[in-house]
Amino acid sequence: MSFFAILFALLIEQVRPLGRHNIIHAGLRTWARWVSRNFDAGKPHHGWIAWIFAVLLPSLGAVAVHWALMLLAGWPFAVLWSVAVLYVTLGFRQFSHYFTDIRDALDAGDEATARARLAEWQQVDASELPRSELVRHVIEYSVLAAHRHVFGVLAWFSVLAAFGFGPAGAVLYRMSEFVARYWKHRSRTETQPVSAALQSVAARAWHAVDWLPARITAVAFAVVGSFEEAIDCWRNHAQRFPSDNDGVILAATSGAVNVRLGGEALKPVYSGNGNQPFRASGMESLGYAESTPGREAEIGHLRSIVGLVWRSVVLWMVLLALLTLARLLG
Repeated sequence: MSFFAILFALLIEQVRPLGRHNIIHAGLRTWARWVSRNFDAGKPHHGWIAWIFAVLLPSLGAVAVHWALMLLAGWPFAVLWSVAVLYVTLGFRQFSHYFTDIRDALDAGDEATARARLAEWQQVDASELPRSELVRHVIEYSVLAAHRHVFGVLAWFSVLAAFGFGPAGAVLYRMSEFVARYWKHRSRTETQPVSAALQSVAARAWHAVDWLPARITAVAFAVVGSFEEAIDCWRNHAQRFPSDNDGVILAATSGAVNVRLGGEALKPVYSGNGNQPFRASGMESLGYAESTPGREAEIGHLRSIVGLVWRSVVLWMVLLALLTLARLLG
């Protein structure tokens, strides 16, 4: 029933997305703070204990509720629980309003507003960006946001759903990404910084969790885009990006829509008192030594990216529908 759970969750999220300041994200921040405060003693093994409590415990809780509902109330209630878990762990609307505002501003020729919205979204200094670099950064941030908020969650949910652990996969992916980013953010504050050991553990665990989904997303982009160019760019240019997983996705995107990605990073903007607010959909500033081949980023590429992402969603749903049908007929 994973197909129907994903379909309903996506539809509900489109109609009524989570608010920007919602109780779910507030609860996650509180949980991550409590775990780091009580288990972070500065040693690597303490870091792994903290990560297990922060990530694996909620994942196990999600699948425990799933199986309890399946056994005690029946499969319809288990499907409803999967829909609820997916609703809070995936969704375009958690970041797409920024992309839409920037695209509309660029279409209207209002580059100042577009720079301001990009700066607000990622907390970077975009005041002096030329037009092509502005579009390039928007493409990179948007593609990675789509992967982390949609395709990565779908990948782990779908893989583990085959074994009856779908909700655990969605929570595992979302919490792995969240704590790695949140604990790094906390290390910049003046009160209760997170140790380097815990940050390292969270980053390593996140890289391992995202390894397979990143390559599934890259393959999907290649299939629905320009396949040969995407695969060639993946093979020959992914290593130019410092993050292996992000590099695979961005290189495949570059080839799929023929756009040049990579280059100088934007400078993050931090408040002087260390109290920079944390955004649940933000990412680290992206910077790479070299660029991929392709055309210089233009406004038309933003529409190409939207098409690429939605075609990938359709591909996911068609594959899941075929697998569901085969299972029902078999």
